[in-house]
Amino acid sequence: METIKKIFSNKEVLKKIAFTLMIFLIFKLLTKVTIPLVDQAAFADSFEGGFLGIANSISGGALRNYSVVALGISPYITASIVVQLLQMDIVPFLKEWSEEGEVGKKKISRLTRYLAIALAFVQAIAMTFAFNNVGAGLFTSQATDWATLGGRNLWFIVYFYIAVVLTAGTALMIWLSDQISLKGIGNGTSMLIVAGIIISFPGTIVSLVQYYIADPGNALQAVFVNQGHFSGYVLFGVSMLMFVLVLVGVTYMQIAIRKVPIQYANRPGSSKFKGKSESNIPIKLNTAGVIPVIFASIILSLPLTVIGYVAGNNTSSGGWMNWLQQIFTYTEPIGFVMYALLIFIFTFFYSFILIKPEQIAENLNKQNAYIPGVRPGKETEAHITKILFRVTVVGAFYLVVVASLPIITSIILGHNYAQIGGTSLLIIVGVALETARQIEADTQEKAYAGFMR
Repeated sequence: METIKKIFSNKEVLKKIAFTLMIFLIFKLLTKVTIPLVDQAAFADSFEGGFLGIANSISGGALRNYSVVALGISPYITASIVVQLLQMDIVPFLKEWSEEGEVGKKKISRLTRYLAIALAFVQAIAMTFAFNNVGAGLFTSQATDWATLGGRNLWFIVYFYIAVVLTAGTALMIWLSDQISLKGIGNGTSMLIVAGIIISFPGTIVSLVQYYIADPGNALQAVFVNQGHFSGYVLFGVSMLMFVLVLVGVTYMQIAIRKVPIQYANRPGSSKFKGKSESNIPIKLNTAGVIPVIFASIILSLPLTVIGYVAGNNTSSGGWMNWLQQIFTYTEPIGFVMYALLIFIFTFFYSFILIKPEQIAENLNKQNAYIPGVRPGKETEAHITKILFRVTVVGAFYLVVVASLPIITSIILGHNYAQIGGTSLLIIVGVALETARQIEADTQEKAYAGFMR
């Protein structure tokens, strides 16, 4: 309550919150603007669960509507991850930029934006081509007639036009995220992702109500036989309870850290500082965040997506397609095991990228600090590596459980609501905690004591 009072009494914080909400409103309106020439209803059913369901949830339904911001901020996130990986002694000049301070950060930021625009254009063409080869196709009959009128083939113009519009939408999203970072609350990129997920929540809740309790418009054609009965209300209550429990569990696990105690030795010539000042190195239980789950979903989804688009309606490919579906569909036993293994692998990979034991040991040595009972240098590096490995094992198990809950509950309860499952909640809770810390810091009273008493 005290923090809420401080927020409402701080005009600057209120302005930042209002500005952020205004950007969210603009984003919501843009998700409803479908690109001309596109028949949105032709492929809307492709976004139930799986990677497409997660991508559509993050985009706030923009992907399902094939709006001008259908790609959202995802190309920028991909570009950021790629540039971050390339700084690990893979590209020498990028490593040099990372060590140049603010000047280097500006160079890396500019390169990331250029790469994001290029990725958005390539992704837009690939996505448009893929969706156009599924089911009834992507484009309206007018667009098809124009592109093929008189035996001509002008599809390349249509694809180029769609790609330019989607790329411009991504550029606009990057600009909006920058505005939030400069004038609003929290990190702009993260806030837009959270905004997309929150925007999709009401539709998911309505879908659950229609499925278990009432479907007045026959939108779901009474697929649940006990709809409206007592068991339907019970299952709806169980679904909501699972959502709340996962939310509480994710919040608790996201703030869990392992503190590695360190001590600073007395400095020569500073005899007035008696004793040793103590501190610690905090290692988060879930250092990698939601990245391993997203990567695992992409890796599993890509083979079936590509092969499905290439094979089309070819019935002769049914045998080997069934085998591939068993392997790469995480609702199947083999696919589920692969999904869990990929999350484990990516969790360790990304955690050791973000936390570098060698660099931590080197920095401690430079600061004349040490871990009690551990010698500086290689032994400190080995000690931190051992702790990080143990913490990451627990964190990987945690990510597997959170990512698996939507799959298991959808099988048991008979309704696919992965959009309010673990992946989305991981993003929301992580961003909410960081934003809360920033708001708390902004609302702190800045009181300075003078040097004269």
